Amino acid sequence: MKGKFPQGFMWGGATAANQVEGAYDQDGKGLSIVDAIPGGKERLKIVSSPEFDFTLDPANHTYPNHKGIDHYHRFQEDIALFAEMGFKCYRFSIAWTRIYPNGVEQEPNEAGLKHYDQVIDACIAQGIEPVITISHYEMPLHLASEFGGWKNRELIGHFERFARTVLTRFGHKVKYWMTFNEINSAAHFPIMSQGLTVKTGALEAQAKFQAWHNQFVASSLAVKIAHETNAQIQIGCMILFATHYAYDCNPVNQLETLKETQAFNFYCADVQAGGKYPYYAKSLWQSQGVELDIQPGDLELIKQHTVDYIGFSYYMSSTINKTNPDAVSAQGNLLGGARNPFLEASDWGWEIDPVGLRIALNQLYDRYEKPLFIVENGLGAVDKPDENHFIADDYRISYLRQHIEAMAEAIEDGVDLMGYTPWGCIDLVSMSTGEMSKRYGLIYVDLDDKISGTGNRYRKKSFHWYQKVIETNGEDIG
Repeated sequence: MKGKFPQGFMWGGATAANQVEGAYDQDGKGLSIVDAIPGGKERLKIVSSPEFDFTLDPANHTYPNHKGIDHYHRFQEDIALFAEMGFKCYRFSIAWTRIYPNGVEQEPNEAGLKHYDQVIDACIAQGIEPVITISHYEMPLHLASEFGGWKNRELIGHFERFARTVLTRFGHKVKYWMTFNEINSAAHFPIMSQGLTVKTGALEAQAKFQAWHNQFVASSLAVKIAHETNAQIQIGCMILFATHYAYDCNPVNQLETLKETQAFNFYCADVQAGGKYPYYAKSLWQSQGVELDIQPGDLELIKQHTVDYIGFSYYMSSTINKTNPDAVSAQGNLLGGARNPFLEASDWGWEIDPVGLRIALNQLYDRYEKPLFIVENGLGAVDKPDENHFIADDYRISYLRQHIEAMAEAIEDGVDLMGYTPWGCIDLVSMSTGEMSKRYGLIYVDLDDKISGTGNRYRKKSFHWYQKVIETNGEDIG
């Protein structure tokens, strides 16, 4: 394999509180938006309906996130398995509603803080560096239903209080943080990252761009608090990156690809890492009829408190087509576009493109020259255990191997890459479908889509493979 990983490279894995913890109503936790989003393949279609308003309907829907994989009670066992794999770091998130149940309380819930003290201490005891996402698709339901989500500027103050609480409490023992998970994903599903439904602006550019601005201000405040709390803290942004290709060499498609790349892959990172709105922002706003409410001091705050590194997820690329009506649509690809004839796709239609990851790493580092951290990457697939609960997931090993090879090549290109935390190091409830059957983990969890089963954990073939990858610092990828 070309290239070598640097000493101290942060190999690990990633999860999110709302997808693994369960215990949705225990120890003072309030309802989050995901607690009110049904599970199943129709999940994103349901929340995109004009009628959807976060009303729980257990008679007609299931809510698998309520139970998750019970990581809330089993984190010691799970972290021990991560340590067995050799993890150098574990990326997880803090459930906002465990700390401030409705988001508006003035005093935090001590039971929630104690829980994360225990999780952090369990990681440190195993020699695992915690990497914490402050907000990962789980804003308090009250802030979405009563305030209309992030388009409402009042959320800045509520988030600042939350961020200050967790950074003050844990900042002396946790070095690596991120502010908002996949902040740019609101371009396609704003309900998760901004709490917007159709009724409150999910289809309106004005609402989404104002929500982004409010999040940029809130993110900058979190960066400011982090650096004031502990000068050793490294705090990053986190974006969803999908390398964009033009369908063909038609200049129309080439230009559209440039604009899509700017608007989706770079807009949010340009502000959070670059400290200002990019040159193309005004044109982008005008094209969509957006007029931002920017308050005095906002732009100065954004300029002064930029992130230390760029965390990003990478699952697929996207092919942009404006001129070929006969092109086959990339059905299932989370970001749409045309089907790329040079790529294979996962069981769910997500196109597999490891070369696209090398391109992404080079594009991001070329643009920002800040350290990069791949904090999500993985293959969602149907795993079929044998009679001994063993899963020979060679398809997942192949996916991860190809992407690790691309990472090594990008490092050889000169990219400063901090670490790699594959998504769903343990099976969890899928964000896009609300299913357990869409599995990403290196550890199998015996639960079905209705969260029925023993919940027992079993090591997949990929578990042992990744263990060797970490042990050899990427020298032996099989």
